[in-house]
Amino acid sequence: MNVFIRGAEVAGQILDVRIRAGVIAELDCGLAPRPDEELVVANSGALIAGLHDHHIHLLAAAAAADSVDCGPPRVRTAMELGQTLGAVAARLPKGRWIRGVNYHESVAGALDREFIDRIVSDRPVRIQHRGGALWTLNSAGLAALGASLDSDADVERDAAGHPTGRLWRFDARLRAAVGTAVPDLAALGARLIAFGITSVTDATPDEDGSGQITLGAAVRDRRLPIGVHVMSAQAAAQPVPELEAGPRKLLLRDHDLPNLDDLAESIDYVHKAGRAVAIHCVTRQSLVLTLAALRATGTIGGDRIEHAAVVPPETRRDLANMSLAVVTQPSFVTERGDQYLASVDDEDRELLYPYASLLAAGVRVAPSSDAPFGEIDPWRTIRSAVHRTTRSGTRVVAAERVSARIALAGFLSSPGDPGGPPRRLQVGSPADVCLLTEPLAVALTHPDAELVRVVIRAGNVVFRRL
Repeated sequence: MNVFIRGAEVAGQILDVRIRAGVIAELDCGLAPRPDEELVVANSGALIAGLHDHHIHLLAAAAAADSVDCGPPRVRTAMELGQTLGAVAARLPKGRWIRGVNYHESVAGALDREFIDRIVSDRPVRIQHRGGALWTLNSAGLAALGASLDSDADVERDAAGHPTGRLWRFDARLRAAVGTAVPDLAALGARLIAFGITSVTDATPDEDGSGQITLGAAVRDRRLPIGVHVMSAQAAAQPVPELEAGPRKLLLRDHDLPNLDDLAESIDYVHKAGRAVAIHCVTRQSLVLTLAALRATGTIGGDRIEHAAVVPPETRRDLANMSLAVVTQPSFVTERGDQYLASVDDEDRELLYPYASLLAAGVRVAPSSDAPFGEIDPWRTIRSAVHRTTRSGTRVVAAERVSARIALAGFLSSPGDPGGPPRRLQVGSPADVCLLTEPLAVALTHPDAELVRVVIRAGNVVFRRL
């Protein structure tokens, strides 16, 4: 498709933009549309590069649309949880799994199979903690998994050796046992495009490579009309040319951290294979351990820290000196801030999800969604970075606020350099662009997905707001 955009604001100037063969072919004043070009009249709306979500879980985000929300703000008490699960059980056919997501201990404490059995016992139930690492199953769910639970270190057991229902990092094994269909990636792709997102980095480790096959097929047939970079642990059984390799994700289990030598060995192995690492750090202890390991191995371009939920002041300079980027989730302050303030250690409350202090220390920072565990809408994430207020209106560490322009720039940074320079529109650059309804300075005073008017991906118009 060939596209002509008339009168768009590009880097502060009103310009015409010609798009041909998937790239920006001309960028100037006074250009005229050609007969074979689709005309888009911008009316001085800002034309920017398509946004990139630096940390998302595509398959989980798609599956979440068909799941039961079991946590705040939708569900706040044990009674509400029982009512929610009971209502779902009443309308589903016998034997069908119930899949719950977003659970938090503030609802009913630490779940186990006996608690869920008291609510639903006649069908399998699996409920995911909002952190993403923990699934809790009822007795029927455990029975359905059968032998896959035998002698598995990720299966929590009681004093008698019986499974409690709490399973850690069990996503792939649950998919295999449950035999779930591929979630609706087309609906997810349409959602992402409507936000102005034209590419993402999928943060699922995908130990067996099967998820890559699924995502590659969705990109190929345009159910996912976006570019997809993957953090998969290993290559798929067959090449997936539709996907780009991102850094290798290393998951640190906060309840069972590795020792320093083992972590350093894992990092060194990935580096020697020519890949950067993206290391999951949500506690003070995991970040300190990671920095020690990276000091031992050295860093390479593209190494990054995921989440950095707690960053002690003395580590900020280390992050900068080692050229480590931080991929953060400002929306967690909005969505979870009240629970954080009630549960985290006093010494960590002023260190939650830093942004401005990292930038001041010279650290590259990029926002992301971590969907479905965090807010998928990047414009809401930008608002969270600006305001840093919880659902109750409490402001969390006001000094960590950043401007909407800075937060947007993070979404505009390239997949291989999160928090680096925002991608600029110039002749020859890929035509992955987002047209806003207003000039950028005006739009940034009220960041909202409704500002996205037209999205072009690989030279094709893939979204128009009517």
